[in-house]
Order: sequence, then C-alpha cells, then structure tokens
Amino acid sequence: MDNSSPDELVGMTPRVAVKKTINNDEEVSMPLSHPTDGDKAERAGSEGEPSEARVQWNSKMEFLLSTIGFAVDLSNVFRFPNTCYSNGGGAFLIPYFCMLALCALPLFYMELLLGQYNRQGCISVWNKVCPIMKGVGVASCVMNFYVALFYNSVIAWSFYYLFSSFTSVLPWTRCDQTYNTEFCWNDAKQETCLLGFNGSAIGNFTEWSGNGSICHPDSRRVSSASEYFDYHVLGLREATGFHDLGPPKWDLSLCLALTFVCLYFSLFKGVKSMGVAVWITALLPYIVLSILLVRGLMLPGALDGIKYFIRPSFGKLLDIKVWSDAAVQIFFSLGSGFGVHLAYASYNDFHNGIFNDCVIATLVNSFTSLFSGFVVFTFLGYLSAKSGTPIDSVVGVNSGLVFTVYPEALSTIPGAPFWSVLFFIMLLTLGLDSSFGALEALLTAVTDEYKKQISRMKYSGRLPPEWRA
Repeated sequence: MDNSSPDELVGMTPRVAVKKTINNDEEVSMPLSHPTDGDKAERAGSEGEPSEARVQWNSKMEFLLSTIGFAVDLSNVFRFPNTCYSNGGGAFLIPYFCMLALCALPLFYMELLLGQYNRQGCISVWNKVCPIMKGVGVASCVMNFYVALFYNSVIAWSFYYLFSSFTSVLPWTRCDQTYNTEFCWNDAKQETCLLGFNGSAIGNFTEWSGNGSICHPDSRRVSSASEYFDYHVLGLREATGFHDLGPPKWDLSLCLALTFVCLYFSLFKGVKSMGVAVWITALLPYIVLSILLVRGLMLPGALDGIKYFIRPSFGKLLDIKVWSDAAVQIFFSLGSGFGVHLAYASYNDFHNGIFNDCVIATLVNSFTSLFSGFVVFTFLGYLSAKSGTPIDSVVGVNSGLVFTVYPEALSTIPGAPFWSVLFFIMLLTLGLDSSFGALEALLTAVTDEYKKQISRMKYSGRLPPEWRA
C-alpha cells in the first residue's frame, strides 16, 4: 500500500483509470492526465482571474514609463507654469495638491484598477461595470481621436522647427524674408533704432534721424519669431477663415507624414513595440530639461524669473477660480478619464501591485510640472531682462510660448542652433508620448469591442499587421 501523503500525491502523475461512457453503449478506460491549459483557464476564471491570455508589457518599468509619458506632456511643461504664476505663485500649490489628493489621485487609481482587473479597453470594460454607460467609453474614443489629431500637428510643427534649426542663423530671427511685414522686430532693428536715436522719446514712439519707418511704436511691433510661425510655418496670410484654409503646405505635409511613420513603427506591435519606444520618449525630456535649467541659470535675469514664478500671493486662495484652475490643471495633466491609463493597465499582470505604480506616476507628474516651471521662467526672466519688458508681456499659455517666445529666447544664446535642436527634440518626445497614449487607447478599445469580427478577419488574412498581435 502506498503510504504517500495527500500533498505528495498532488504533483504525481495519476495512474488510476476512469471509465467513460461513449454514446451510451460501452464504457472504456481512460487514464487521468495533468490538467490542460483550457482546464487551468476555466479554473482561473472561476477564481476571479482572467480566463484568456492577453498580451502583456515586457516589464513593469515599461508600463510605468508609458503611464508617466502620457501624463507628462506639454501641459506640464508650458501650461502649468503660466497657471501657477497667474493664480498666486507658490500659494497655488495648496489648492493644486488638495485637488490632487482628494479628486485626481482616487480617480486615477480607480481607472488603473478597472483596466488591470477587467483587462478590457474603455468600451468593453463597461459591459462588466454598467452596460448602459457604454457610451462613456465611446465618448473617450472620440476624445482620444481628436487628441491624437492635435498632438500629431504639434509633432509635425516640431519636426519642421527641428529641421530648420540645422543652420548657422536661425530663420525665425530674420525680418528680411518675403513673408515679413514692416512691423517685424528683431535684435538687428532694435540696434539700428538705438544707433539712430537723436533726441527724445514721446510715449512709445522713438524719434531718430534715419528712416523712421522701421522704428514703430511698441504696441505695433511683432517679433520675428511670431511672424515666422504665423506667416511662414502656418501660412495664415493665405487663409481667410475656416471656409478658406488656403492650399496645403508640402513641407508641413511631409513632416506630418514623418509623424505617422514614427507612430506606426512605435505601435505596430502594440505595447510590445511601444514599451521599447518609451524608454527614449519618456526619459529624454528630463535630460533635456536638466540641461536647459543649468544653462538658463547662467543667464542674466534668470533668478528674477524664478522669483516671479514662486512668489506667493495667499490672498488669491479666497478666489474660487484659483481652486477651479487647480482642478482643471491636475485633471488635464494627469490624463484621467481619457481611457488611456485604463488601456495601459489592461496589459498588466493580473497580480501587479497597481497602487505603488499609481502613487509613483502621480508624484513624478507633479514633480515634472514644478521642475518645468523653474526651467521655463529662467528663460522668461532672461528674455524680460534682455528686452526690458515685464515678464507679464512675454508669458503665454498656448502655442505662442512653445513656438515663438521660447525659440526667440533660445536664439539669443551663444550656440543657438544647438539649444534649438535640443529643445525641439524634447517637444517631439513629449508629443509622441501623448499621441502614443491616445492611439493605443483607441486601438485597444476597438480590438476588444470587436474581438470576434477581428478574429475572423485575422484568420482570413484581411487584418492589418498591427492588429494581429
């Protein structure tokens, strides 16, 4: 008699045969075998684990970098500094972190939990949560589609500026091009007006002995960088409105095509290929920001810019708009509700400790916003000191800060082409990370919702390669 304990018998190959009835006619003996993969999947499903295989990240770090990469975008680097200084400076951090702890962090954690537990995209996940709310997932997909369109345009502009930076004289510093107007203003014109100054200044008008047509009132001057962006890059002079956008620009079209190529090769294998790309796109911005901060601190006026950024104004905490702006900033920055983090988490291991990832991503996102504020305001302080104008007049929150003010500041630094290349490479990586997230969330939602139809296309050979993983 075998005296083995039950625990020892668990791992042994069973030698006992069982009888099975076939067609109700005869009984045959069949040996027992180890459980099959299907049996394991069925048992796993009954125990609360996913019952079907799903592609996973190559490593936990790739998921974390992808989550941080989507959360850290242009809103951190350029929107947060402006929002912070205009809502009380250092005092703005009080409502900012309150909204983070009470609203954004719980929602972010819930989104990650839903994705990792249900292992579905932002449409199919509602079948398990509340089917009647499935339209929320569809709305997220539509929103991600428009977000991807926006960031693809920003990436194309960044490519254009990057290629234009490989020259000894940056093109947005000139006022002698065919697209320039008589109000174009650059350092050369400023020096000419100063040399020709012959006496007095009445208001904002400067009188001098030369050709007075080039010395316009301050209110009419337009920086060369602004004219370069508006009239040369975007071609706004050729467009009269949405009903007449003007002809397509072949150079921008090529840059947009290059953007699509980069996105394809980063996403054509899903999270497997994107996980490799984020090692560059998520980490490179921190390297570039650190280099720019060191260089910016060496410029005159940099410390004044930083003081302007962090100077607290606690009286503004009584204004409800400050708290509203704090909520908008943290939600817009962290990216909760887009379905991107849900899609990313759905490719995690079922037993992954998601809470630690949530806290790390949130802290890194907030740190990046503050760090970027110091970088941005060192250069804004320098530009203010150089031009003799208040910082208020050089601060913006839209594309003007990214593609006009910042390039203008960089163009005045020795070795300007190098710093310009570095800056626009950083913009590329920030834009790519955001576009990765929007498109991956959209693809995940579609492939999970129409799994059966896509499966039939896959085996019939009609499915695109990027959807066959």
